[in-house]
Amino acid sequence: MTTVLLLRGYSVNPYELRPWELLGPEYSVSALICRGNDHGVSSLSLPKVRASGLRDRIGLSLLPPSMASPVAAATAAAGQLVADSYRGADAAFAEADIVHTAELSTWFSADAAARRMLDRRRHHYRLVVTVWETLPLRDSYRTRRARHNRRLVLDEADLFLPTTKRAAHALLAEGVPARKIEVCPPGVDATRFTSSPAHGGLEPTHVVLSVGRLVWEKGHQDVIRAFAALRRGMLPVPSTAQDPQLVIIGRGPERARLEQHITELGVRDFARIIPGLDHDAMAAEYADASVLVLASLPQAMGPLSPVRGPEVFWEEQFGMVLVEAMASGLDIIATRSGAIPEVLAGSGRLVDPGDWWALARAIAAGPLRRPPAERVSYPPELREQYSAEAAAKRLDHHYRQVGHGA
Repeated sequence: MTTVLLLRGYSVNPYELRPWELLGPEYSVSALICRGNDHGVSSLSLPKVRASGLRDRIGLSLLPPSMASPVAAATAAAGQLVADSYRGADAAFAEADIVHTAELSTWFSADAAARRMLDRRRHHYRLVVTVWETLPLRDSYRTRRARHNRRLVLDEADLFLPTTKRAAHALLAEGVPARKIEVCPPGVDATRFTSSPAHGGLEPTHVVLSVGRLVWEKGHQDVIRAFAALRRGMLPVPSTAQDPQLVIIGRGPERARLEQHITELGVRDFARIIPGLDHDAMAAEYADASVLVLASLPQAMGPLSPVRGPEVFWEEQFGMVLVEAMASGLDIIATRSGAIPEVLAGSGRLVDPGDWWALARAIAAGPLRRPPAERVSYPPELREQYSAEAAAKRLDHHYRQVGHGA
């Protein structure tokens, strides 16, 4: 039997890890989870190995959920001074045949690489790294700690699994040999996203849905502006599209400002922000909606210092909500940010990042011209590619490829 240990730092979540639940009985898969994990994992059926990270050890995980973003920021800042690592997980690492982590410069990837480098007799595992990052940052665009982590992971990893071709190209530019790179898209459990609309006997209305962290780069503010343009008659709306609503789902530091923007633009009675939902509850939201809008924006962000430039660089790396929407048959409007065009592969509608007026026009010309919550079709091969079953088969193939498949 092949023992697989999954590492995601404080971001272990059920929606990414569904494919591992489907690996056959020849695999024993567990996820390493810190007390301060950012997501609920009760619906994840994989065994969970408890450990502690830096935010647990300095008490940040004891703060209430409303302070999740400040906690993450504080942990990241502390991590620049003191290397984060897992405590209480030595046995899990020692027993693993494969340790599967994510990204080049994360603390948990570096922890796995360092353990094996320092004690190869005890830690015999193969190191596999999923990579979502689509920008080749090298050392120039990383912090000191991230540069250190990147070098460790590049030296020690046996196989890199970029989720897109765009991420694969970034890895090549990072200096990873092509022989160590295999594109491996994620997958979702499509059966979870086939719920019927739940209007509760009420007359159905159009719902514009925006899902993601409440941060500037996810573009919720542009969705609000587009929605306000529709509600306030700033451009023609079909007469059949009466009383559209906006639902934003997510947690993050921008909630107060987004709420203020909703009020300022005069759509308070027609828009609401839901501060996060259990992943399984998302199916009903997709089913009730007429369109998912993913308005992601490229980001370059720096510390609060006049002498230091940006230290965070990001574009949409994949967009799991896109494949969830496809699985539910929900129409999609998105921006041309990062890997979004590759993931959609010609489906949905694309507009330029930041063009909220184009978002409004696309919503008016597409979903609002159909009955509320009407489903659309996607190529069967595209939906199959992003299924949890297909993703599990890919994982099995790649685990065998690195020499530890059963």
